[in-house]
Amino acid sequence: MTDLNQPISGNDLARFSGPNTFMRLPPVDTLAGLDVAVLGIPMDIGTSWRSGTRFGPKQIRSESAMIRPYNMATKAAPFDSLQIADIGDLAINTFSLADSLRIIKESYDAILAQGVTPVAMGGDHSITLPILRAVAAKHGPVALVHVDAHADVNDEMFGEKETHGTVFRRAYEEGLIVPDKTFQIGIRGSGYAASDFTEAAGWGFRQFPAWELWQQNLTEIGSQIRKTIGDHPVYITYDIDSLDPAYAPGTGTPEIGGLTPPQALQLIHALGGVNVVGCDLVEVSPPYDPTGNTALTAANLLFELLCILPGVTSR
Repeated sequence: MTDLNQPISGNDLARFSGPNTFMRLPPVDTLAGLDVAVLGIPMDIGTSWRSGTRFGPKQIRSESAMIRPYNMATKAAPFDSLQIADIGDLAINTFSLADSLRIIKESYDAILAQGVTPVAMGGDHSITLPILRAVAAKHGPVALVHVDAHADVNDEMFGEKETHGTVFRRAYEEGLIVPDKTFQIGIRGSGYAASDFTEAAGWGFRQFPAWELWQQNLTEIGSQIRKTIGDHPVYITYDIDSLDPAYAPGTGTPEIGGLTPPQALQLIHALGGVNVVGCDLVEVSPPYDPTGNTALTAANLLFELLCILPGVTSR
């Protein structure tokens, strides 16, 4: 049996050294033999406010060096049962959003054709549309868990149909997601009209606005979502701005009144057992958080997502 990759231990090599890969996993240039591919999509040309998410994958990798391979809370040990590696960054076209979305879709087609589960570090949220196009081509319309401050269902932005704020309208229109198995958690902020949220609710999206979640434990909500999804293939997309900017200031479109990191963990833990076919964490903008705390939080949430992938064992 092939030996499974393990992150480099901090007892073998100091955490401030070694490869700048996610959790200091082995870097690979082939998908052969992998169960899970962690990859970066360093892009911010789909943003409408603050840029900087092109630097997200690099800093998430850097901050992930502190994470150890065993989940003390859930007893999950993803590296004991899945072959996981960091395959590097996609070579997007930094001057063309349209071409970059094409590159992402084609890259994901290749990853999914090998039976590999992709886990992406963004990048702005526009990356999720071509990902969903590839995932739906492989698995059919998927359930969606969308954790975000924003519903991202605009029809267009400055006349553009494909941006970080239009992703889930396009996904709905293109039949990439199952509307009554689409969950939007943490949405909030000011809007242009009530329809900013209510229109998507009319499509069947199930919404959990942040103001209804203040002071709540999200374990029960996560359990309800898990039961509704059943064994249907599900994609999880996690926008770091779902967290209150007190915890994650390094993001492009911050909104006050967001979720807390414990709530984020409660939600992910409660989703254990769903048929995850891919996930991403987006909108980390390091220039707006020189402490690195936003990227540190993002890295830990990505580890938690690895811990609920199908096939992960516990010990």
